[in-house]
Amino acid sequence: MATISNALSASNPSWFTPKRGDFNLNNFEDGVLSSAFMVGLLVASPIFASLAKSVNPFRLIGVGLSVWTFATAGCGFSFDFWSITICRMLVGVGEASFISLAAPFIDDNAPRAQKTAWLGIFYMCIPAGIALGYVYGGLVGGYSNWRFAFFGEAILMLPFAVLGFVMKPLQLKGFTPADSKKAFTAIETAISEVQDDSTSKGGMPSIKEELVDQSSKGPSKSKCGSIYLDQLSRFLKDIKVLLLEKVYVVNVLGYIAYNFVIGAYSYWGPKAGYNIYHMNDADMIFGGITIVCGILGTVAGGYVLDKMTSTISNAFKLLSVATFFGAMFCFAAFCFKSLYVFLTLFAIGELLVFATQGPVNYICLHCVKPSMRPLSMAMSTVSIHIFGDVPSSPLVGVLQDYVNNWRETALILTSILFLASGIWFIGIFLHSVDRFNEDSEPPVTMIDRSTTTPLLGVSTAERTESSREP
Repeated sequence: MATISNALSASNPSWFTPKRGDFNLNNFEDGVLSSAFMVGLLVASPIFASLAKSVNPFRLIGVGLSVWTFATAGCGFSFDFWSITICRMLVGVGEASFISLAAPFIDDNAPRAQKTAWLGIFYMCIPAGIALGYVYGGLVGGYSNWRFAFFGEAILMLPFAVLGFVMKPLQLKGFTPADSKKAFTAIETAISEVQDDSTSKGGMPSIKEELVDQSSKGPSKSKCGSIYLDQLSRFLKDIKVLLLEKVYVVNVLGYIAYNFVIGAYSYWGPKAGYNIYHMNDADMIFGGITIVCGILGTVAGGYVLDKMTSTISNAFKLLSVATFFGAMFCFAAFCFKSLYVFLTLFAIGELLVFATQGPVNYICLHCVKPSMRPLSMAMSTVSIHIFGDVPSSPLVGVLQDYVNNWRETALILTSILFLASGIWFIGIFLHSVDRFNEDSEPPVTMIDRSTTTPLLGVSTAERTESSREP
C-alpha cells in the first residue's frame, strides 16, 4: 500500500497539470516540480539508512510515512510554486524511509525459498502505482479539483503512519535492541575496557573515558557533538566498506547502466514512437506496455531466481542473461518498420528486462552484513538516479539533436543494455559470500547506548533510575 501510494506522487501524470494554470507556472518551473521529489528522496535516503543504527528502523518507517502523509496533504493546500515545491521535496523525504528500510524487513520475514519473489512483488508496486496514479488522478481531477487527489492519498496513508508508532516495533536482523540484556551487558563490558585502558596508561584519561564521563553527567553540547561525530565517522566507514565490496560495486554499476536506459525509455519513448511509427496514442501504448511488462517481469524474475536457488552467483547469471536477451529483442524491435512487429518484440524485451528487479536488489541485500543493508539499499538508489535516469534524458536529447534520427537514437540507447549485461556477467566470476547470517555489529559503546532507544520507547537506563527512586 505504501509503495503504491508513494509511486502515485513520484509520477507526474497529466491530471497534475491544472496546477500550471492555478500558479501560472512556466515550463521550467513545471519541470522543477517533477524533479523536486527526487531531490528529497536522494538526500534523505542515506540519512534514514544511517539513523537505522541509532533509532529503531520500524519507528523510522513510521516517521517517514508521517512526513509523506503531511507533505502530500500539503501539496493539496499549496498556494504558489515554492509551497508545492517544498511539499514535493518532503514527499521524497518520506519515501526515502521505505526505500532504505522496507526491503531489509521483507528479506528478514520472507520464507527462505521465496525471498526474491517477495522482493519482486514489492518492487512490482512501483509500475503498478504509476498506473494506478494515472487512473486515480484522472478520475479525481476530471470530476473534481486536482487538490482532492492529494487529500485522498493523505487520508488513505494516515492509518499506516499511525500504525508505525502504535505497533510493537519490529527489529531488523543485525541490530541489537537498546533495552535488551545483550546490549546492556555489552555496554558494561565496553565501560570496563575503557577503565582498564586508562589505568594501563598511567591514569591518563582517554577519549573514550571522557565520553563515558560526559554521558554520565547528562545531556551536554559536547556529548551531542561527540554523538554526531561518531555517527558521521561510522557512516563514512560504512561507505568505505561498500566501495571495497567488489560484488556490490559491480552490481550497482550494472544497475546504473540499466536504469540509464529505462529512464530514457520512460521519458523519450512516446516521442520516439510517434516519430518512428506515427503512433497517435504513443504515450498510452508505451505506458501500457511498460506497466504490464513491469508487473509480470518483476514478479517472474523473483520467482525464477527462487527456483534456481537464491544465491548471489545465480542472481548475476539471471541478471546477465535476462538483460542480454531483453536487449536483443528491444534492439531488434527498433530495426523493423512494422508497428505490430515492433510492439511484439519490444514487449518481450521489456518483459525480460524487468525481470532484473528482484535479483539486483537481492544482491544488494545479501552481499553485505545485516546492519549494512539499509545503507546498501539507500546508496544503490542514490547511485542509479544520480548516474542513471537523471542524466539519461538530457543526454539522449543532446544525442537526438546531433543525430536527428529517432530510430538511430533509440538503437544507440538500447545498446547500453548490452553494457549492463556485460557488467553483471563479470559478477558471476567474482568471489561472493552471502553475509545474511553474519553478525554485523561490534559491542555497543556508551554512545551507541544513548542513541539506540526506539522513538517511543523507554531506555533501560531510564527504567533503572526510576526503580531506584523511593
